[in-house]
Amino acid sequence: MVGLKPSDVPPPLGVKVLSAGTAGCIADLVTFPLDTAKVRLQIQGEKATTGAAKGIRYRGVFGTISTMVRTEGPRSLYNGLIAGLQRQMAFASIRIGLYDSVKSFYTRGKDNPNVGIRILAGCTTGAMAVSMAQPTDVVKVRFQAQINLQGVGRRYNGTMKAYRQIFQQEGLRGLWKGTLPNITRNALVNCTELVSYDLIKEAILRHKLMSDNLPCHFTSAFGAGFITTVIASPVDVVKTRYMNSPPGQYKSSLNCAWIMMTKEGPTAFYKGFVPSFLRLGSWNVVMFVSFEQLKRAMMMSRNRLEAGT
Repeated sequence: MVGLKPSDVPPPLGVKVLSAGTAGCIADLVTFPLDTAKVRLQIQGEKATTGAAKGIRYRGVFGTISTMVRTEGPRSLYNGLIAGLQRQMAFASIRIGLYDSVKSFYTRGKDNPNVGIRILAGCTTGAMAVSMAQPTDVVKVRFQAQINLQGVGRRYNGTMKAYRQIFQQEGLRGLWKGTLPNITRNALVNCTELVSYDLIKEAILRHKLMSDNLPCHFTSAFGAGFITTVIASPVDVVKTRYMNSPPGQYKSSLNCAWIMMTKEGPTAFYKGFVPSFLRLGSWNVVMFVSFEQLKRAMMMSRNRLEAGT
């Protein structure tokens, strides 16, 4: 299981779910500027800018961050943070917190599941998480894409107002816009991320390269982040553009992908790859290290409470 020695007693489901959601929020707090830079790079070239935003061009992850700070102020890097934290509590808690339980369900409680079972479990929890958390992702992306400049109209002025405004203007379909590419993307991300982490960590421990501690968790998480970025980046770009688009710009997520291919070429699918990797790699490191430590801390507290009764 992710984060556990074979000899450890598995933590209860509630501990895993709460640890995963909390770890996801910690990781988002640390890496959110990189995620915002990734979104800005991914939507660049999608449509012509006007007014004060017309001369703004983003070049590279750190260039994007410095441009945003210079033109919009440092707070712009955290546009959509509230929706991002809401997303992690609904999203990471399901896709990561339920992974071991779903894996055990598919193997009927047997140890050492094969890669196919791990992939199936990752895809399952990833799809479940998106189905629950999609509205928070839509609001997060739209806030991150929103340019805060004088003379540029703001689409939304508050997180809860954004949920209400999207519902009023676009209906429930607007809140779940991009669900199909997001399910595809997160099924890929989740199974790649969790399975890669599982397999890299198991290989490290099996060959006794490291013990089950922070350096092992760091190495496993960083490797999983790189593998995941390579596989999921094209779907991530389509998801971001489709969710951020106004009604009528694209007929579907497949139409969005086709327009990108015909107008911008195949390299458009890897726009923002460096910030995607920096963000996903660092997010994985912070999240998995936090997840491991939170689970252990919660289990130690639970054991002390049981010992004292």
